[in-house]
Amino acid sequence: IGLLTGLSALWMSNNELSGTVPTEFGLLTGVTWFGVYENALTGTVPTEIGLLTGLTELWMSTNALSGTMPTQIGLLTGL
Repeated sequence: IGLLTGLSALWMSNNELSGTVPTEFGLLTGVTWFGVYENALTGTVPTEIGLLTGLTELWMSTNALSGTMPTQIGLLTGL
């Protein structure tokens, strides 16, 4: 997924996705919308989320994520 560098929106919600959020999502620096809500994702939100500085929408609710949000989320000033 990290090779999709021209991607501007990633909306994979309500698809029964499972496992952890890949750190490679941090390579999608052109993404402005990121939605993975209503899945079965586990683990923590990767710190690489802070690399998505163009984000205006971030939807990750209704998963089984754990831990705290990484401090890098503060770099996303467009949210």
